[in-house]
Amino acid sequence: MTTADTGSVRLRVAPSPTGDPHVGTAYMSLFNLAFARQQGGRFVLRIEDTDRARFRADSEQQVFDTLRWLGLPWDEGPDIGGPYAPYRQSERLDTYAPYAERLLAEGKAYHCWCSPERLAQMREDQQRRKEPTGYDRLCHGRTREERALLPGFSETPVVRMLIPDDVDLVFDDLIRGKVSAPRPDDQVIVKADGFPTYHLAVVVDDHEMGITHVVRGEEWISSTPKHLLLYRWLGLTPPAFAHMPLLRNVDKSKISKRKNPAARLTWFQEEGYLPEALVNFLALLAYPPQQDAEGHDVEVFPFDDFSRDFDWAKVNPVGPIFDLKKLDWLNGVYIRELELGDLASRLLPYLQRDEVLGDQPTLGELARLEKVTALIQTRIAKLSEATALVAPFYVADQDLEIADDARAGLRDDSAQVLDTALDVLDGLPDTHAGTLGSEPSWTAPVIEEALRSAIVDGLGIKARFAFGPLRTAVSGQRVSPPLFESMEILGKASTVTRLRRLRESL
Repeated sequence: MTTADTGSVRLRVAPSPTGDPHVGTAYMSLFNLAFARQQGGRFVLRIEDTDRARFRADSEQQVFDTLRWLGLPWDEGPDIGGPYAPYRQSERLDTYAPYAERLLAEGKAYHCWCSPERLAQMREDQQRRKEPTGYDRLCHGRTREERALLPGFSETPVVRMLIPDDVDLVFDDLIRGKVSAPRPDDQVIVKADGFPTYHLAVVVDDHEMGITHVVRGEEWISSTPKHLLLYRWLGLTPPAFAHMPLLRNVDKSKISKRKNPAARLTWFQEEGYLPEALVNFLALLAYPPQQDAEGHDVEVFPFDDFSRDFDWAKVNPVGPIFDLKKLDWLNGVYIRELELGDLASRLLPYLQRDEVLGDQPTLGELARLEKVTALIQTRIAKLSEATALVAPFYVADQDLEIADDARAGLRDDSAQVLDTALDVLDGLPDTHAGTLGSEPSWTAPVIEEALRSAIVDGLGIKARFAFGPLRTAVSGQRVSPPLFESMEILGKASTVTRLRRLRESL
């Protein structure tokens, strides 16, 4: 089988539901799906839930939700079915048993009754003697009765592979070429609870489901000789392997959910990253940018372009650094390209989460949101950053709080500036319509012209200092959306009230 078998390729991603989905699940799904779509093949989602000690019931749904949010759909899976159902390992236990029994019958596997305490002591002794750690085969060749006479006996056995001395440790990888792996020890393939381990289940499932290409992290390179041995013992055709580079923190350590919140896939939703930006970012982590007609790098590209030009030979095997600054930049690019109404609708859930807006906003509130969105579209890198900028437009004038840093930044002439502004604004009509045939009166250009004339020209205060008190009064913050446009949206009554409240507090 070759990568040119257009229409016949089948790839899969197989996360374990043991907590919040790892960002690596999206990373692997992206590359699997890109190749599957390019080749006209199928992308399968399989849930590997044989680790019952760490199983979490809500985790599977999180996998479904986050991959759908990212726009990485599967063709077969637990929720939609398919010709090789079921797609949960816990529902396939009867499938694995005949394979394990065959290996036992042919002497390629054996029962092991060693207790966890005995195995821990064995590893400790090996480490003390600076020997390679691995099972010492105390149980191999012994019956249950013979083993029961020795120390460290457990009533319920596991099943172990009997790794031959001449096991082949070299294999071909689509990304890395010839790869040499360390010699494995006698791996457990069936646990004491009767559930298969990953090593047996993955081989059986990939065979039973017709998987042609296994794309997974490089941490599984050391396991590949065991898997290829199982394929050979069972007379099965192995898939092609592609071991992706591991995602790394800035300190080059492996990215993990314990040390880095960005390892959680749900974190990106919470922070307000756009799914299309995250997919673009993940593609760039291990793959070179697209090229334009002049040969220049194009770092912003949709999934379809990535899939169309995908080539395993271009994947960089060196573990990429997970640079959130690059993601923030990329997310900002995508935010600025959104249609205004689309961006406003994407901001809404974050504003509701942060209680800026209620569950059922009025038409007036939604109309105001679109106007405010136009002011902040170029000022945010994440959707969650909108809350601080948008909130002043929905708080009651009397409830607007002035941030400490904003108040501390007020200059000695702030009272004079506010008094002048109040005099000027009191003289402006409070209508947007004006009289028939005239220009609107309470608009940003009109407000700006009046205030610049009175404060910059009239008081002789430099423009970069002149409007600081007004910004603080209107938004309560040192940093805010454009001032005059904000005043227009708030309206004359709210603007004047807010200026007066700050003036009275000085």
